[in-house]
Amino acid sequence: MNEVLQLKNELGKGLQQHSSALNNTITPAALEALWQDIAMRYNEIQRAYHSLQHIRQLFGQFEQVKHHLNEPHIIALALLFHDSVYEPTRSDNELKSAEYAVESLSSYLSAEQCQYIYALIMMTASHQIGQIDELIEPDKYSDAAYLLDMDLSILGASWSEYEQYAQAVRQEYAHISNVDYHVGRVKVLKKLLGHPTLYLTDYYHSRLEEQARENIKREIKILRAS
Repeated sequence: MNEVLQLKNELGKGLQQHSSALNNTITPAALEALWQDIAMRYNEIQRAYHSLQHIRQLFGQFEQVKHHLNEPHIIALALLFHDSVYEPTRSDNELKSAEYAVESLSSYLSAEQCQYIYALIMMTASHQIGQIDELIEPDKYSDAAYLLDMDLSILGASWSEYEQYAQAVRQEYAHISNVDYHVGRVKVLKKLLGHPTLYLTDYYHSRLEEQARENIKREIKILRAS
């Protein structure tokens, strides 16, 4: 079995596990059809970073923190769907991903569960809980914080891993000139550095905050020098 197929099967089992834990009446055929559509989306040609590999990396993080989560199955599904729509030329990817998640899951999950997943995915646009806190109850903030920290965990990886991530993001924006990309990317990175903290949970803040800030500053320096 080649690596791509193995990865696809591995993540497909995750969808089956977490969906069935929330609703054990979902048929294997329905889950298989849903997974084939999700996987097709993550394998689209324009994706270099926002691919199935990204989802695998997030589920590696999920396994480390799931014991901290109140609703791990909901968080797992939000992770699976959060980049299901991704087109670098658009600015509404999170919205479209959230809508796709609700459309896909509304036959199997409650309206409240779908609304929660929608809110979680929308939060990945800003990585700030407070901006759309009206969409979820305060008792769900902890799980939301872990999801957002997992999504940014790559920033605190080793420099070699971070560098691969940065190169993959650049590849996704190949339609933009170097000059324009450098200006835009520096703006995004400086905005991240402007946050009082990159990570919202003590778990991630203590482990990754310092490395993440060093990585971001290093990328800014490289971009400005090139």
